Amino acid sequence: MKSESRIHARDYITRLASAGRYHFSSSEAQGALGVSAAATKLALHRLSKQGLIASPARGFYVIVPPEYHSLGSLPAEQFIPALMKRLGQLYYAGLLSAAQFHGAAHHRPQEFQVMVAKARRPIVCGAVRVGFVVRKNIAFVPTQSFNTPRGTVLVSTPEATAIDLVGYHDHVGGLDQVATILGELAENIDPEKLVAAAETAPVPWAQRLGYLMDQAGADDRTGPLKAYVRNHARSIAVLLPAAPHKNAVRDDDWRLAVNVAVESEL
Repeated sequence: MKSESRIHARDYITRLASAGRYHFSSSEAQGALGVSAAATKLALHRLSKQGLIASPARGFYVIVPPEYHSLGSLPAEQFIPALMKRLGQLYYAGLLSAAQFHGAAHHRPQEFQVMVAKARRPIVCGAVRVGFVVRKNIAFVPTQSFNTPRGTVLVSTPEATAIDLVGYHDHVGGLDQVATILGELAENIDPEKLVAAAETAPVPWAQRLGYLMDQAGADDRTGPLKAYVRNHARSIAVLLPAAPHKNAVRDDDWRLAVNVAVESEL
């Protein structure tokens, strides 16, 4: 009987993969196998022990094809869209992960970074790590789709990525790292779209971004953003709020108190 359960479970995931589907829920598996919840759990556990499936989230499974057996999971960008759809949550790949999609791969992120509307615990599945960062106004952040071997994934646009990198600099290694990535992203940034992205975030993010883009040699892309700051910045922002700023140098273009030195690695 145990052998029959195992064979039926293996047949189930084989049929799914043959149809191009690499994810399923425990309830879907139970329905397909026609056995009890306990028997389904045991069958899925056996497949997991064999490295044929993995579970990034409770009740959610991915099929692990041979090319990813060393990871012990599908790569995050291949299952996050299905997981977030199952959860009914808005998301997009952001920060360092988004920068990679846009060709700024100066530093490979240690985890796949996903922006969400409400807090979620990180995912650890085999060698795959997923970190979640809460983003206000997520429904208005500009995104675009990228193809993956298992479908498509939503990613912040180059302009929205630039805004987020500044707003969440502590998630990407600091302002030096941000300046470096901005230098790589610059050629993909549309100045007008940058303003539209800035409108989804606090104005001080735009003030800091403009200054950092200038420092990264991308000042040819900041004209409309400068006009936006001039019209919307009601006070002087601090480049790095957590650092002392008593003797900060004033940058009038961006209405910014520059209280730390920023160095790009490019």
